[in-house]
Amino acid sequence: MINLSPRAAAQIRVMRAAAPAGPQHLRVSVETGGCSGRQYGMAFDEPKPGDRELESEGVVLVVDPASLALLDGMSIDFDDGLHGKGFEITNPNAHSTCGCGKSFN
Repeated sequence: MINLSPRAAAQIRVMRAAAPAGPQHLRVSVETGGCSGRQYGMAFDEPKPGDRELESEGVVLVVDPASLALLDGMSIDFDDGLHGKGFEITNPNAHSTCGCGKSFN
């Protein structure tokens, strides 16, 4: 399961509404790269064969099986305050993270 905070879900809905017509699901993924070896990816996309569809706070997420193994149990929040960093990810499967919080090992 991937959990969105109410603030993250609200921001995703704002971003989806501002985007041109297209994919409605949020793909959450793990990509190779970043300073810790792997980095998080998020983009609007359509489900692909083998994807798992999840729902949190009314937002439908799609995740490929390989990414889900690394992301299961993570939480996504959104901070737009004065020093807000945007989406903030807490992943219990990460052994270490970089200073920016966008990549992990």
